[in-house]
Amino acid sequence: MEHDVITMAHGAGGQLSHALMEEVVLPALGNTLLNVLHDGAVLPLTGRTAFTTDSYVVQPHFFPGGSIGRLAVCGTVNDLSMTGAAPAYLSLAVILEEGFPIATLRRIVADIAAAAEEAGVSIVTGDTKVVPRGCGDGIYINTAGVGTMLAGADIAPTNITAGMDIIVSGTLGDHAATVMAARHGLTLPPEIQSDCAPLCHLTAAMIAAAGDGITVLRDPTRGGAAASLNELAGAAGVGVLLEEDAIPVHPAVQGVCEMLGFDPLTLANEGKLLAFVRPEVTARVLDVMHENPYGREACVIGHTTADAPGTVGLRTALGGIRVVDLPLGELVPRIC
Repeated sequence: MEHDVITMAHGAGGQLSHALMEEVVLPALGNTLLNVLHDGAVLPLTGRTAFTTDSYVVQPHFFPGGSIGRLAVCGTVNDLSMTGAAPAYLSLAVILEEGFPIATLRRIVADIAAAAEEAGVSIVTGDTKVVPRGCGDGIYINTAGVGTMLAGADIAPTNITAGMDIIVSGTLGDHAATVMAARHGLTLPPEIQSDCAPLCHLTAAMIAAAGDGITVLRDPTRGGAAASLNELAGAAGVGVLLEEDAIPVHPAVQGVCEMLGFDPLTLANEGKLLAFVRPEVTARVLDVMHENPYGREACVIGHTTADAPGTVGLRTALGGIRVVDLPLGELVPRIC
């Protein structure tokens, strides 16, 4: 391919469109289903099927611990995983801006391939569009995913009752703090990176260990844990009481929050999950989570109550209780 950057002709369906597919996409993502290059893919699925889609517009496109490409796979894989499904196949739609460097596109496609391999999913169909210079933001990505429901999974907010434990898989706010630091030119310790990761193997192990003892799984992305917990408390008609001392936040992330005026509970995460579990399976679930690299820091951060239905409260280190509200508006633009 002679071009170093994307041109409008790359989106016209002619020779350059085919060259982009043959020289950039298929070498990284090719498989027996995608290589057919038909308008869609015929998938060998059996049993109940889960389906989801999401779009990714993060800036910058690369950040410590991830990229828009890794995010586009992990985000959709995780959405499927939170339903109790085993992700299997993804579509990949890319909107490119005229002038976008093809070398950068290769890096992003390589990240997509690596994340898909880690998650155990295949990219089986897709689409490419090119918009004029100044009409995009370099690259936007949409992925849709399908998977089959795992045996024993019964995930629904209506299954939540009072007296359940709430588990988080690790430190909160790492992704948002990393992206914010990159935008503002702040330097974070090297151990603070985006938590962007596929959680499908973790959720599969949890469900295998506890079945319907896990009533809800949720990845606290936009709006963070505060948004997810408020949504679930409202849907289930229960109260949520968190213990401030139990919530894991890396000191460097806490420092960024204090500097920029954010609450870690409201910051987006891309490789963490919340689980509502029946207390009799809590220890079993934690044991399984601690065996997975993405759950080694899992801990109980609170429980559900019959008091104050639909409300999330936080017991502070001083013993008082403050209400944790839904975030107002978009705190950090283009975090995912």
